[in-house]
Order: sequence, then C-alpha cells, then structure tokens
Amino acid sequence: KTFQSFTFIIPKDRECQDVYVTLSHFSKPEKISDLYAFHYVPQLKKFSRDSGWSVFDHSREFLRMGVPNEHWRYSAANENFELCSTYPNWLYTPTSASDKLLEGSAKFRSRARIPVLTYYHPETQASICRSSQPLVGINQRRSSEDEKLLLLMAEAGPSDANMYVVDTRPRINALANKAAGKGYESEGSYEKMDLKFIGIQNIHVMRESLQKLMEVASNPNIAMSDFLTGLAGSGWLKHIKKILETSLFIAKAVGKEARNVLVHCSDGWDRTAQTCSLASLLLDPYYRTIHGFQVLICKEWLGFGHKFSDRCGHLGDDPREVSPVFLQFLDAVWQLQRQFPCSFQFGEKFLLDLHSHVYSCQYGTFLGTNEKQRAELKLSEKTYSFWGHVWENINDYLNALHKPMSEFSEGMLTPDLSPQCIEYWRGMYNQHDGLLLARESWMDRVGEILRENENRRKEKRIIEQEIPPTLSIHDGLLLA
Repeated sequence: KTFQSFTFIIPKDRECQDVYVTLSHFSKPEKISDLYAFHYVPQLKKFSRDSGWSVFDHSREFLRMGVPNEHWRYSAANENFELCSTYPNWLYTPTSASDKLLEGSAKFRSRARIPVLTYYHPETQASICRSSQPLVGINQRRSSEDEKLLLLMAEAGPSDANMYVVDTRPRINALANKAAGKGYESEGSYEKMDLKFIGIQNIHVMRESLQKLMEVASNPNIAMSDFLTGLAGSGWLKHIKKILETSLFIAKAVGKEARNVLVHCSDGWDRTAQTCSLASLLLDPYYRTIHGFQVLICKEWLGFGHKFSDRCGHLGDDPREVSPVFLQFLDAVWQLQRQFPCSFQFGEKFLLDLHSHVYSCQYGTFLGTNEKQRAELKLSEKTYSFWGHVWENINDYLNALHKPMSEFSEGMLTPDLSPQCIEYWRGMYNQHDGLLLARESWMDRVGEILRENENRRKEKRIIEQEIPPTLSIHDGLLLA
C-alpha cells in the first residue's frame, strides 16, 4: 500500500504465529469503526477535532467559478441522497433542466449517476460535466429525459459547437458493457454531441501494472537492463501518460475551444475522477494552491463517490476492488510539478504525506465510499481530519518556488507528454527503501535554501536595528 516492508525476527514458532494472526486481524478489520481513525487522538493536541472538516463548501466553490448563472443552477434533487446515494447532496445542472428531468435521466444511468456540472470556466463559459455510462444495451434502449438533459448541457454556453462526450474506456470495453445492458451514447440518438473514446484501462489492469512495477522497484540488486525492461513491461508510465493525455484533451476543449465536455467511464468514480480533477488542475491556478487542491479532492473524489475504502483496501473485503486509482492521480500531479515547478504552492512532500494518510486510516477524511456513508458514520464528530493536520503543519508543505497566477488565461498548463517527459517517481516508490534512500528533490532543496536566506535577511534587519545611531555599516564593516 505504501511501499514499505518490515522484517520481524521472532525465535519461537508459537509467538510468530500469534504475531501473524494479530497483524492479519488489525490490517483488515471487518468493521469500519474498528479502523485507527476512531481511536486516534493527537498526543500534543495541536488541532481540534473539528479542524479541517469545513475546507470545502460547494456553494462557495461554485460561486468562485461564477455559478449559478443564466446557464447553470443549483438543484436540491439529491438533498437527502434519494436520487443517487453515491453522489453528493448538492448538484448543479442546466437552468432549464427540471428535477423531474433529472429523475428520468437517473433511471437511464448506471447507479443513477446522472450528468451534472463539476467545473465551469468563467472566461470561456465552457464546462466539464461528469456521469456514469448510459443503460443502452444491445437493444439500443433510449431515454428522452437523458437525451434532453445532454442537449441542454451542450447548449449551456455561448458556443454553438457540439459537446464532447469523453468515454475514458477503451472502445472494446464499452462494447462489452453494452452487451451487459449498459454501454455508451449513440450519436444517432443524442443531438449536438461528438463521442470520443480514450482507452484508459480498468482497475484490474492498473492493479496488475502496479504489482509488476513493484517487482522491479523493490529489488535493489536488479540489473539496469532488467529494471528498464521491467519498468516498460509494467505499463505503469504508459498508463500515467494516457491519463494525462485525456486530461489535457478535456482542458484544451474547455479552455481553448470553449466547448462543453461530458466525461464518464463505467460507473464514473475512478477514471472520471482522475481526468476531471486533472483537467481542472490544468485549467485553474486556484487548484494548484494547497487550499484549492484540498477543495478539488473534496469535490471530485470525496464528493462524487470515489470508493476510497474499497480501492485502498481499508477493510477485509473483496481484494478485486483494490486498485491504485488515487495513486495514479498523485503520480500525474507529480509529473506536472516536475514540468512546472513554480506553478504549485505545494511540493512533493505534500503528495507523499497525502498518499500515506489515505492508507494509514489515522484520519477520517478518506474513510468510506461516498458522502452519504460518511455522514451516517459521523466522521466529522468522531475522527480528526487530515486537512486539519495539513494546516497545522503548513510550512512543511509550502513550495518556495511558487509564483501565483491570478488570471485563468495566463494560468492554463500545457505539459509536454512525449514519452521522454514521463518520469519514474523514485520519491514515491522507493521512499522507504533503506538501500535506495530517496534523495531530497531539487525543488525541496532550493526551497530550503530560499528559506535559509530569508531567515538570514530577517536576522540582519534585527541586528541593524540594534546598532547605535552613531555607528554605520559599510562594505560589511562597522564604522563609527
């Protein structure tokens, strides 16, 4: 989970067996209330239990983007999680889309995850929407409500161009889903729509890819040729590249072409979360600040029901549900940090600690599979938030090279995604390897130097203030 291995030397077989049974029990508890977060109390009481839980407020965030407006409105259709149990209790939809229309669309979407707004670009007035796959099937079922909703989304803005529907799955996977009663939008049924398949693989392929990667990454004695062959054979960097390419396509469509985009995969909580959040990160400088990045994760991952507890294996459930979906997102963000070191307020340490605590279960932030479940568990009352920990230790995460950008037009990132520019993240995959100590990144080192220089300047100003007025400093010498 966190690429850390331990070796226990226990001389007696009976004690060894007892330790194994105990570790197996606590590593995969049966109930979510048995996780560490429900028992953790900070030793120094640095921050309160309610600290960090109010980082995200949907109305404040959408107002920042300029919503509601003439094209988009807030809907209370899911206020009690009755329309869709895995969606947030806040939804933003086209102004002309009634709640009854949303209910009709919900019957035609996998797990009732209807198309809704997730990002609005205030300058181009284009949008990113997300959903799950439609229930078309081999009989080509149709839904007038779903078709009407997508048409309203396509028309929500000043552009007359068709809306992109980005199906992040390989086409063959989408066809297989169609045979199972699900599928994808037919361009003959939906107006003003351009369907585009991408080809990001599913959770099972990604899980196997990471396993292959760690076979070579965890071996300090491996030959260079074998390491490079194994790295290529794992397909890991190829997958990261494909995720970034998809996200860049979405960002360009919204930020350059002013075209609306609807994104989905199968159920809309894995590949959809990856690409919508990365596209927003490319478009919006706010999401590259620490607070903005927290808001982005709260909105795209926690709010729209990424199944953290299932994908991270917090409980002893089905191991086939485990997959490094969120890790791939963090890896992609790190790739962007490498190319744009001055564009992010946070450094590599923030990503590493975030990944660690997604799995540690020390905080309640990433427990559960959706917002409804988290509300029922009363996590904000019974556990501490990781975001509270971040704000208490904010100086540990700041990137001294960060140069804020206030305007959307100057803030869009366009990374170079040629194969030579996609790197192996040694700081993540070898961070605990005693024989391959991960070196401090150059960004962190430069930041440390800048902070040291600033501290020296402060000390110099203090000393100068203490010098009697009859004395002066010239070329480093104290003169009377």
